[in-house]
Amino acid sequence: MTQAHGEGVLRALGREPAPQGIVLPEQVPAALAALDAAILGEEAAFAALEDAARAEDRPLPTRPAVMLRQRAWPLRQALERAAAAGKPLVWGV
Repeated sequence: MTQAHGEGVLRALGREPAPQGIVLPEQVPAALAALDAAILGEEAAFAALEDAARAEDRPLPTRPAVMLRQRAWPLRQALERAAAAGKPLVWGV
């Protein structure tokens, strides 16, 4: 993942991008909820663009090759595994 994409995923978690970080087990539910909300928001925004194009009889916009849902999946899985183990998720150490 490029730095820009990684920073976007961290922002979706509600965190400021940083080379080092930690998500404590008790923070995981809020992080997952924020990530899910960002994913749904991105998908809704794209659907709105498609609806507007249809309404104006314009060509449909091209869907990005990789959307936040795909980019965030590995982090989402890591968060779930860390929470299940009762451990923090740490990066950049």
